[in-house]
Parts: sequence; structure tokens; C-alpha cells
Amino acid sequence: MKKISLLTQILIAFIIAIIVGAIVGPSIEIVKPLGDLFLRMIQFIIVPLVLASLVVGVAGTGDIKKIGRMGGVTFFYYLLTTAIAISIGLILANIFKPGEGLTITQPTGEVETAEAPSVVDTLLNIVPTNPIASLVEGNMLQIIFFAIFLGLAITMIGDRAKTVYNFFDGLAEMMYKITAIVIKLAPIGVFGLIAPIVGEYGVSVLLPLLKVILLVFAGCILHAVLTYSFSVKFFANVNPLKFFKGVAPASLVAFSTTSSSGTLPVTIKSTEENLGVSRKVSSFVLPLGATINMDGTALYQGICVIFIAQFFGYDLSIAKQITIVLIATLASIGTAGVPGAGLIMLTMVVTSVGLPVEGIAIIAGIDRILDMMRTSINVTGDASASVVVNALEEKREAKQSEKASA
Repeated sequence: MKKISLLTQILIAFIIAIIVGAIVGPSIEIVKPLGDLFLRMIQFIIVPLVLASLVVGVAGTGDIKKIGRMGGVTFFYYLLTTAIAISIGLILANIFKPGEGLTITQPTGEVETAEAPSVVDTLLNIVPTNPIASLVEGNMLQIIFFAIFLGLAITMIGDRAKTVYNFFDGLAEMMYKITAIVIKLAPIGVFGLIAPIVGEYGVSVLLPLLKVILLVFAGCILHAVLTYSFSVKFFANVNPLKFFKGVAPASLVAFSTTSSSGTLPVTIKSTEENLGVSRKVSSFVLPLGATINMDGTALYQGICVIFIAQFFGYDLSIAKQITIVLIATLASIGTAGVPGAGLIMLTMVVTSVGLPVEGIAIIAGIDRILDMMRTSINVTGDASASVVVNALEEKREAKQSEKASA
């Protein structure tokens, strides 16, 4: 009997969760511990997996110029795709006008969001004052910084640091094995995460803002089909269908967990095993993307800010909409690693163009639903970056080999 693939198992669990959640209703909350357990299990892998794999990857590379080049390409790719995503969101919202003629009772009270740090503060906070505290707190950017310097130091010291290298190499292999075990539980976890959401919200609650939900979902799919398909085909010569199939397990887990960082072990496994991304690239590009790449969130910003403007009868000029693109793109860096980053970014954008902050309370009611799709696209974007960077590095290495042999 042919074994059912992990992707098929997750899809089946996903469909069953929607059906059961819709039929049973709020009482399906009883299965939520299954989802919480799965989420905790993949979260406990993240810190040691990223630290060990990145140290080994950098130590194996031993070239600070290569690390700098990969970092520059990755950062530019993330910013560019974020700007494209919010532009798509603005265009769709201007065409389909989700906020016009809508009558909704405004929620009372204020939406509480953490204050976003400035870009300068975020850049300074990349450097840890206490690496051990960074590991304990799970501060991904600081962990990446620490791991890169550990890897470079191992290379510079050479044989005397061989024991340290072997330790991290062994730890990395152990974490990959644990990841493989935990991911087998993904179908059960997806069921436990999705069914309670469907049971809680139902269909009737979503109807007033259905147009916004559909636009965000459609925009995310459009961004993936256009931007990521072009990127992986043009830069890496990878068939887009193969790419989306390869990253699908990670995208579905991201949809269920609404956590890019929580999905990181699955994303690393999917890109390496299904898309042929080297461990050196995946261990560097993907943790960085899980922290700062917000394509789906940026697209959501574009649609929601136009929705709020239309709902309150404000007319946003082209100049203001260009401002929205710039602010949301930069805000994706400033809100890196901050809980509730989507609403924080939306608050920043809304206030920057003079729209009523009260409109965010309307969006907050469906934010959990929108968060599922935008996180899925964020993770898919991370994977596309790893494929592109991996292809560019392979081409560069091939050229260098040709020159050396000539």
C-alpha cells in the first residue's frame, strides 16, 4: 500500500478540521490542546536548531564576504517583495472598494498594541548584550548575530576549535532528527489548531467584512503566483508548481499556527528536502525571514488602510498611497519580532496618513482570520528567498570553479 505523503495528510486534516468545526461549533474547543501541544513542540526546537545549524553553516563557509553577500541579497529581496506586496494590496482595494457603502456598528474601546521600536533601535537591538539571555528569550535576530560570530570565530581559530565545531555539528544533526519526528504530528496539530477557529467564528460573524477577507486572501494568492513564481523561475530556474508543492507543508502549518517563527523547523525541512536548498543557505536566510519578512502583512496593510479610508469617507491621494508603501515597507523592519506586529504596523500606517485610529478596532475583529493567510504568505516568501539565494550562490561558485580550472 502506497504511503500517504505528509502534505496529503495535512490537507486531509485541514479539510476535516473545517468540516468538524463548522458542524460542532464552539464546543470543538475541546480539541485545542492538540494544537497547542504541537505548537509547543515545534517552538521548543527553534532556538537550538537555528543556533546549531547556523554556527555549522557559517563555520563551514568560513568566508565573511560570502556571509555579507548573502545577507545583502536576502535583505534586499525581502524589502523589494514587501513593497510589491503592499502595492498589490493598494491596487486591489482601490479597484474593489471594500469599505464603500458598508454599515458596521463601531466597536467601543481601544485596541491595545505595543509600541513599535524605531528602525535604529531595531538595528541596535540585533547586537545582544547577553547572548545567553537572547537564547532564553528566543530573540531570533540576536541569536542569528551570535551564531554568525561563533561560526566565524571557529573558522579563524581552526583546529583548536574543532571540538566546538563537532559539538554544534552533532547538536544540529540531533535537532534535525527531532524535527523529523515532531513534523510527523503535523496533521494532528493542524486539526487541533483549525477546528476551534472555525467553531468559534462560524460564517455569520465573518459576513459583514467578507469582502475584506476575500480581498486579503485573493491578494496574497496573487502575490504568490506573480512575485514568487517569477522569482524562483527567473533567478533559480525552478518550476513554480514544484516550488509551491515543495513549500506547501510549511505554508499550511503557518496558516494553522499564524507564527512564522513557530513554522521555522518545517520551513527549513521543506526547503532542504523538497527544493534542494543547501543547509548553509536555509539556516541563514530562513531565520532572518521569519523575523523581518512580512509580505503577507504588508499586503494586508494596503487593503486595510484603504478599507478604513473608504469606510470613514476619506480620499487618499496618490502621494499618500505612495507614502503608505514606503512607511509599511520600513515598518516591516521596525516591528521585527514584536508580538501583534500586524496591528502595530497598521496603526503606524493609519496615523501617518491622518486616518481615524478607531478603524483598526473594526479590523481587529477579523485579524485572527487574516493573520492565518498573511503568515502563510510570509513563510512562502521566506522559502522563495532561500531558493533564489541558493541558486545565486551556486552560480557564483560554478563561475569561480571555471576560473580556477581555466
